[in-house]
Amino acid sequence: MTVLETRSLTKKYRRITALHELDLSIESGMVFGLLGPNGSGKTTTLGLLLGVLQATSGDFSWFDEAPSADSRKRIGAILETPCFYPYLSAEENLRVACRIKECHESNIDRVLEIVGLLDRKKDPFKTYSLGMKQRLAIGSALLSDPEVLILDEPTNGLDPEGIVEIRDLIRYIAKSGKTIILASHLLDEVQKVCTHFAVLRRGEKLYQGGVIDTLIDQSTIDIAAAEMEELRSVVQQLDEITSWSDQGEFLKLTVKPGTRTEDINRKLIESGVILSLLAEKPGSLESQFLKILNES
Repeated sequence: MTVLETRSLTKKYRRITALHELDLSIESGMVFGLLGPNGSGKTTTLGLLLGVLQATSGDFSWFDEAPSADSRKRIGAILETPCFYPYLSAEENLRVACRIKECHESNIDRVLEIVGLLDRKKDPFKTYSLGMKQRLAIGSALLSDPEVLILDEPTNGLDPEGIVEIRDLIRYIAKSGKTIILASHLLDEVQKVCTHFAVLRRGEKLYQGGVIDTLIDQSTIDIAAAEMEELRSVVQQLDEITSWSDQGEFLKLTVKPGTRTEDINRKLIESGVILSLLAEKPGSLESQFLKILNES
């Protein structure tokens, strides 16, 4: 099922084009990352999708229908900084959110348990760390059990421990089958939690694809042996290897799609070479991101 589709979605502020003819298609169950530097149009895109901003041209649909009050109820979202009453507890703040969202207060303990704050529900919001505040915001977005969760820079400003907590929480929520759309400028975050992503720059979409599909072509295999000269000689004769580079103490191989490390190991053993190092290195979203920017 197509959860979201945008068609030539455009937002202009006088002479400034914040978003230019954006085409996106997001399917149910995806964890979709909008990736790009500050000012690339990520938050503008989310604002348009949530009805906070009005598009200059183009349109979009949620759940194969025109956006409406009913479709908005199926979406939970956090845009920018979480906003709660500082002197109220987490439980009290979520009671307020329940009234706004018109959902039952029985959901409060459920979402607090999901975000790991059930044992702190009586504590004032002002006593929470930044990571706890962000987790409470995610809990608030989950109160109505939405099908789609939208997060704008969910780890922005957090320390390393807080980043890991939010990352693990997003993975946990994704396992429940919810579709998650998040905006981030952190390449590592997108690579570790997203299934698909799009790259934006200056309001333009430069790329859209699956994380695994994008990175699989970048994976390499490092190999070494006691007899490096013999290894170099044999490597040049293997059809499975598309290219290789000499790193001194080891060789870095690029292989044909579908070639496994055990295939390379078997071929080398058949040629009389015993490896002392055999390690597959996954691709990096950072290098692919830079490649996309350079090509554009």
